Formats: sequence, C-alpha cells, structure tokens
Amino acid sequence: MMTQETLMNALKARGVRVCGTTKDFGIGGEGIWIAADSTPGLFQYDGQMWLDTFGVEPSIDKLVEDNGWYFEWYDPGTMMVWQN
Repeated sequence: MMTQETLMNALKARGVRVCGTTKDFGIGGEGIWIAADSTPGLFQYDGQMWLDTFGVEPSIDKLVEDNGWYFEWYDPGTMMVWQN
C-alpha cells in the first residue's frame, strides 16, 4: 500500500492535477483531493468512456486500486481518493 504522499506523487507523475489533501479541501480525513475537471482525458464524470471504472481512466484506476486506495466523486469536477 502506498502512503498518501507517495500516491500523490505517483498520480502527479501520470498527469493528474492533485490539489492537495482532503484536509486542504476542508472535509478532513486522510484522502487526496484531485481537480478532475482539469484533466478530462483522465476523468469523465458522465462515465461514458469508462463505465467499468466509474469515469476514471483504467490505468489510473488500477494504480490507485492496486495500492489500497479508491476513487470517489465529490462533484462533477472534483475527485477524492480514499484508503480502503
């Protein structure tokens, strides 16, 4: 399992717009805050391209899932990543 900081860096390296932690966002917890609307090639709220991964590009979803985390939409432009 990757730590929060390690996963944030791995996501950034893949082109994900990581804004900070969920604490920075103001909702607490030990999650990661992502500006999904900044990278429509990786995230699509309507999920039409990637139904099996709920609108997350499959290789990004696999990176997160394989390391003990999961994605959750906060709103159509904001994605959070949480530990399982």
